[in-house]
Amino acid sequence: MLFLNKNFSDINPLFYKISMYKGILSRNLKDLFSKDKFAKEKTIDKLPITISEYSSTLIKKGKGIDPITQINKSINIKLASQKISGIIIHPGEVFSFWKLIGKVNKRNGYKEGRVIRNNKLIKGTGGGLCNLANTINNLILLSPLKIIEFHKHSDALASDIGHRVPLANGTSVSYNYIDYRFKNNTDQDVQIILWCDEEKLYGELRSEKEFPYRYELIEENHHFSKENEKMYRISQIYRNKIDKKDNSIVDKELIWDNHSLVMFDYDIIPKELIKL
Repeated sequence: MLFLNKNFSDINPLFYKISMYKGILSRNLKDLFSKDKFAKEKTIDKLPITISEYSSTLIKKGKGIDPITQINKSINIKLASQKISGIIIHPGEVFSFWKLIGKVNKRNGYKEGRVIRNNKLIKGTGGGLCNLANTINNLILLSPLKIIEFHKHSDALASDIGHRVPLANGTSVSYNYIDYRFKNNTDQDVQIILWCDEEKLYGELRSEKEFPYRYELIEENHHFSKENEKMYRISQIYRNKIDKKDNSIVDKELIWDNHSLVMFDYDIIPKELIKL
């Protein structure tokens, strides 16, 4: 529904809550009648083969970044990671981010972190869990598993630290109707392992035996551009499928034609990467 060129949910906070609860109800009804079998078995025993690994910074620092929401984000991620780590996804099963984590509220220990609403960074309970979903997405992209639900937000939430990592951000989740899901379309069990230290979130995707292919992400044409007084990160991100026998690339797939609103201080964008 549109009103004066705005979404119904943008008019005021009450309408936003109505829209949110409508989304949650719709998701619950769809899952009730779905034929999908959702992964729910967990074990502390690790499967023997590491398919992919990924890590991300828990607490970002820089101009305009509130350190309190960053600390809260790390608390939120640690809580939610414990709900997922060790999960076994059997052949044919579907992994659902929210079915494992459950409701994110103060009663369950979650704090106010940064969330994105209407292309703005604001405070919200459970803020920062997009970082966790993004870590899982990067594990799955480096595997043969099939992503069946993925939602995007800006891939330019904060400046790059050290060097540019494709898809360091970009995965959006919100309980429970904006989910992240993948299906185990292989013939063996796979497992997600997650853990945190004081600075980083770590993830592993593990399996029972080796797969014949490995995967890598590459980025081309990475730059920033100004459009109507706003800056955007622009690039094309591809996934290469590589035969382990001879390291030949057997497939190159465009997974994101990136056009992300920059949500950090424009002054710290590297000048050499700005194309007018």
